[in-house]
Amino acid sequence: MTIGTLYIISAPSGAGKTSLVKALIESTQSISVSISHTTRNPRPGEKNGTDYFFISIDQFKTILESGGFLEHAQVFDNYYGTSAETVQNVLDKGEDLILEIDWQGAQQVRRTLPKSVSISILPPSKSILEQRLRGRGQDSEEIIAKRMASAIEEMSHFCESDYVIINDDFTTALEDLKAIIRTQRLRLQRQQHVQANTITALLEK
Repeated sequence: MTIGTLYIISAPSGAGKTSLVKALIESTQSISVSISHTTRNPRPGEKNGTDYFFISIDQFKTILESGGFLEHAQVFDNYYGTSAETVQNVLDKGEDLILEIDWQGAQQVRRTLPKSVSISILPPSKSILEQRLRGRGQDSEEIIAKRMASAIEEMSHFCESDYVIINDDFTTALEDLKAIIRTQRLRLQRQQHVQANTITALLEK
């Protein structure tokens, strides 16, 4: 019986998703971030099994053809995918898992695991989002324009989510994210399993 919850968290670049998820993981027990498979080469400092599972294109295609990915995508010449087996193993242990994916990947996952919980993280305004992107000091005007266009496309799918968080104040947004996790853990089916002994004892005559 699957008792862990799969959380799909989507956000445009610059909305603060990575920082929020990192803070959530550091402050919440029994929840982790799913590690994706990719065919791209490791970047300096990246470790196999920690940042990604680095595999060959042939290995990726073999998994894909066997239906082994919950979701997958091609980004330029590289492939990325989320292993269905890895996700299921974590959930079966009663642990929660986070997938950080875009709206297209989220749609793929929801079709396979309709009980997953989707969360969209949005910036308070487009102007603040652009400020955050510019604040990185890494991209040209052309790249920033492309990122903004991509962000608007991502944000337009917010209505497909179960929850929406506006990341205006980081502390408030983090508390909102924690509240969603707490709420899901208090649902009847979860509590019946986790608190089975307590409930049985309470109902004894």
